[in-house]
Amino acid sequence: MNKVTRTKHIRILLVDDHPIVLSGLRNALSSHPGFEIAGEAADGEKAVAMAKELRPDIILMDISLPGMNGLEATKVLKKEVQKAKVVMLTMHNNKEYVLEIIRSGAWGYLLKDTSPAELTRAIESVYKGETFFSPSVSQIFIDSYVKHSGKIRRQDVKDLTQRESRIVSLIGYGLGRKEIAHRMRLSVRTVDSYRWRIMKKLRLKRLADLVRYAIKEGFVDVR
Repeated sequence: MNKVTRTKHIRILLVDDHPIVLSGLRNALSSHPGFEIAGEAADGEKAVAMAKELRPDIILMDISLPGMNGLEATKVLKKEVQKAKVVMLTMHNNKEYVLEIIRSGAWGYLLKDTSPAELTRAIESVYKGETFFSPSVSQIFIDSYVKHSGKIRRQDVKDLTQRESRIVSLIGYGLGRKEIAHRMRLSVRTVDSYRWRIMKKLRLKRLADLVRYAIKEGFVDVR
């Protein structure tokens, strides 16, 4: 008797207080064979409660929610439902919002006008452990990096080599593996090796934590 191979579905919790947005997200994602809509919530408190009960893989979270907003809910989820990875949805793409979202514990930041294809890429990337930002959001960090010539203001991280410090800086500015490899003239595999080594040195388990570390410790110039 042949065994039936079951495909692992990415379970998604949708959080938005606008029914039409929830409907649009549901319609865009429910047809994907690898996705499963685990539930829907219209406020932060309900999102936290449902996440504890349903244990989704990904939470698509609006920032502006009644009561507990998306940022507050994400901070709670980071502590209480660590398995779930939050991807923020917002209309705002200024640098202050980006930094606040990263600090909250979110893994991704998407604008609400994103395409279904980009939304799918974001979910799949974050599920695999990568951070994901809309191209226009990433450009904010890249522009900042270019403006400040990629300078690292924090110079006293004893455990990191100069090359490792630069990679931390590039990660903090939102650049992906391929972009870092191109800028540093390295292979993607080498960048992955450096990233693993850096996270081990800094005792960080998740890439999102490394992004937040880069911002907190001054590897990213946020002026």
